[in-house]
Amino acid sequence: MSQTAALRLRQAIARTEVATRERSLSGRRPEEADDFLGTFATDGAFGFDPFPFLQAIYDAGSRAVVIGQVAGIMHGSTELTGDLDLLWDGTPEEAHALRDALALCGCTGLPDLDRSQVGYRVTGASGDLCTPALAWGAMDVAPCLTSAQTTRDPAGFTVRYAALDDLIRMRRALGRPKDQRRADELARLRT
Repeated sequence: MSQTAALRLRQAIARTEVATRERSLSGRRPEEADDFLGTFATDGAFGFDPFPFLQAIYDAGSRAVVIGQVAGIMHGSTELTGDLDLLWDGTPEEAHALRDALALCGCTGLPDLDRSQVGYRVTGASGDLCTPALAWGAMDVAPCLTSAQTTRDPAGFTVRYAALDDLIRMRRALGRPKDQRRADELARLRT
């Protein structure tokens, strides 16, 4: 199993730290991100470090899949982000594993995992937990759970992330300006 995707993400997190070092807090939370710049332009980029939560997900036995811009970065996108979005199957077993991972990473107000999309916040990261029940335009995202790719982080845990073609389709289905731009970038990476 390759470490390339995990190393790309580690490099992006280091770039995010450098890029935010001279920036002032804006008071904008990641959930207030605009449809053009995304969460990198919010305070979510300050101290963004998804690795403790990704390890907790692995340790808890969760099969959640990284989606959104973190998955894009793992495929080679150069745009930075300030949130970690995950796709999970919505089953009670997976909800239990995600609750364990959230608690391990300092989430004191556990989100309602009976919803198709719910925000979360842990030390170092925040984002959305999405199930296939969430409307993705005309796209059925359930197959993205089984077609996910894996990478091995140098710290010794595995991360599951959306396959490139699935991620491009997800971006196109969402249709926001940042998603179209990022889908175009990802499509160029394919060639």
